[in-house]
Amino acid sequence: MPFYRSFQVNEPAVPVQTTVPTEQATQTPASEPTQQPQTGQQSSQAPAQELTLPQTQAQPPMPQTQIPAPAEPQTPPQPTPSQAQPSRFPADMSTASFGGLRVSVGSIADNFPIENATVQISETVGNTTTLIDEISTTAAGQTAVVELPAPPPEYSQEAGSPRPYAEYNLTIRAEGFEPVQIIGTEVLPNVVALQRVQMLPQVPTDARSAETFVIPDHTLYGTYPPKIAEEEVKEITGSGEIVLSRVVIPEFIVVHNGSPNDASAQNYYVRYRDYIKNVASSEIYATWPEATIYANILAIQSFTLNRVYTEWYRNRGYNFTITSSTAYDHKWIPERNIFDTINTAVDNIFNNFLSRPNVRQPILTQYCDGRRVTCPGLMSQWGSKYLGDQGYDAIEILRNYYGDTIYINSTEEISGVPSSFPGEILQEGSRGEAVRQMQEQLNAIADVYYVVPSIAADGVYGPRTAEAVRAFQQQFDLTPNGIVDFTTWYKISEIYVAVTRIAEYTR
Repeated sequence: MPFYRSFQVNEPAVPVQTTVPTEQATQTPASEPTQQPQTGQQSSQAPAQELTLPQTQAQPPMPQTQIPAPAEPQTPPQPTPSQAQPSRFPADMSTASFGGLRVSVGSIADNFPIENATVQISETVGNTTTLIDEISTTAAGQTAVVELPAPPPEYSQEAGSPRPYAEYNLTIRAEGFEPVQIIGTEVLPNVVALQRVQMLPQVPTDARSAETFVIPDHTLYGTYPPKIAEEEVKEITGSGEIVLSRVVIPEFIVVHNGSPNDASAQNYYVRYRDYIKNVASSEIYATWPEATIYANILAIQSFTLNRVYTEWYRNRGYNFTITSSTAYDHKWIPERNIFDTINTAVDNIFNNFLSRPNVRQPILTQYCDGRRVTCPGLMSQWGSKYLGDQGYDAIEILRNYYGDTIYINSTEEISGVPSSFPGEILQEGSRGEAVRQMQEQLNAIADVYYVVPSIAADGVYGPRTAEAVRAFQQQFDLTPNGIVDFTTWYKISEIYVAVTRIAEYTR
């Protein structure tokens, strides 16, 4: 019998109330949010900007220091839910909530999409597993979006509610590949869960060995070690440590899947944007207000880029960029699904981070859930959700916790792409070298993703080019408008680099 790679879920421990231990506290007391950064706030990086939301090693804690608490949002009364978890949501399907699920299947050997892979979706309640649906992938390696019952939306809107997502089991099979089983794919109501699966080519029977991944609970539902607070700006001047000369968006993050001193933990090379999407899907709920999602993603990105910029772990003798331990960094989970709202947000702002005046490095923006763990002076995830409910925008939410001097910065230094965004959108009627380069990249992608038509690389953006761009956007979860903006440009670059590198490796 073929083996299954099995991805499983742990049951959560009983939640406990904790206060974050502090390593050293230097947080700026927060004040009331304002709409604009203070006049003249600049750093050695790009000029300050406001975010416009798109439409569409173990180290012991130091003695604790008192930190002035930021203004907390008005929190609605907490519900007192039943501890019993319903097996369906609810039995009367006419009143059920639903979430979407789409599965993308590719070969781990060459990154090519796998056509006609079958995906069985089942649910386990107690000792009984029920098959719900069986779907197949298209030539693009994707299934259609299937609607699945999910808990009521209110569960993800109030702290202390029952588990707000449903868990489903997936069994993926394709001719010539080893089957994969994922237990615990999360489906939230009213958003689409995006599950990526990379399949191994079949190997001789005597060479098989099963690979098991454990997908733990979401950090807002399970119980995890609280963050050990650190200084938000690292002392590096004159230290002799290796520090980058400028803020650069890395192509890959090396994630140590454990605490820093856990030598048995595996290191994973993860694309930067995929890493941010994974962390955000693990740390917040994709059903939260758009402004809240953007604020939390900015905090995650700034924290991560601080680790990159300061070479924090490498300067301490480690061979990785960041850990998956919530006590030290963020929660990152191998093979977990992400969500469409988070996927779109990260693609739109992946080159942004948070700055303070006259500080070169990205700010180490720390946070906690604000319910099981309290962290005076740091951002509360649930608190940021309630601020979003009250109409705060992303920068107002961030300034509520980190103070009025925080502002959104950006960098054009992006590793692993052929060239940076040309600075203006490309659309029908555009001409020039940027159009030609984009057309050449689309043609390389079309050799792998057949839904994208080949076009003439003539530097003229005509109807055929617009058609190819729309097909690409449809394939990769972008608004299919046929216009190459910042988001589409870098997505084309990302996929182009992925497919051409694989081609070079397999020659």
